[in-house]
Amino acid sequence: MTTLYGIKNCDTVKKARDWLAKNNIEYRFHDFRADGLDKDQVKSWIAEIGLESLVNKRSTTWKELDESTKANFTEKSAVAIILKNPTLIKRPLLETGTKKQLGFKDAEYAKIFN
Repeated sequence: MTTLYGIKNCDTVKKARDWLAKNNIEYRFHDFRADGLDKDQVKSWIAEIGLESLVNKRSTTWKELDESTKANFTEKSAVAIILKNPTLIKRPLLETGTKKQLGFKDAEYAKIFN
């Protein structure tokens, strides 16, 4: 089952959800804030996608972290920080079972579901 991760009030997540609905793609929406995340899930994303790709360092959440946390942000410390601040993850994160896609571009989604 395809899962779309994000937060419901994010404009990019809304665009992805609209695209999936318009293209009759069955999916489950997982809201980081409402549904939470677990440690193993975050670890697997870091391992598969990479920490630098997974984390949005232009986000308000990143900017609000204290300088010590940012300076010491490593794969080892990242899981706990992300679990505490799930909106650090770039949105949306689409998981199809065979592919993971960060962000939304309709051309990329069209390739994935073609």
